[in-house]
Amino acid sequence: MATGNAGRPVQSVLFLCAHNSIRSPIAEALARHYFGKSIYCQSAGVRRGDRDLFMVAVLDEIGIDAGKHKPRTLADLEEWEGLNFDLIVTLAPEAHHAALELTRTLAVEVEYWPTSDPTIVQGSREQMLDAYRDVRDGLSYRIRTRLKS
Repeated sequence: MATGNAGRPVQSVLFLCAHNSIRSPIAEALARHYFGKSIYCQSAGVRRGDRDLFMVAVLDEIGIDAGKHKPRTLADLEEWEGLNFDLIVTLAPEAHHAALELTRTLAVEVEYWPTSDPTIVQGSREQMLDAYRDVRDGLSYRIRTRLKS
């Protein structure tokens, strides 16, 4: 089981980005795919975004169905189930600042994994999909490395 800085096993992880449209839902879907129910995973955004169809497409390429993902905010998650996580992985600067603010009242470990925003890529559909694939593949590697048993 992956451990936090205090040596405790990581049993729950929140992936946090700006809008819960691309990076954090990809991370949540990958973590659930690799670790099933052995690690509780959720994702949220600082603000609510829209479901991104390129995100759905690049996960579908590797056999993960994210078609039903509904973007949610950190406030939504806190209201629905609380913020009881061992680890918050932030994927964007705005999300990192929000997570650090949470450490004032929550005993949670926060890690910043700078992850590029694939929506800034201009070009053909294939070039844009390649940017999303790069995000997916980079997160896949980090998640498997950080959370492996």
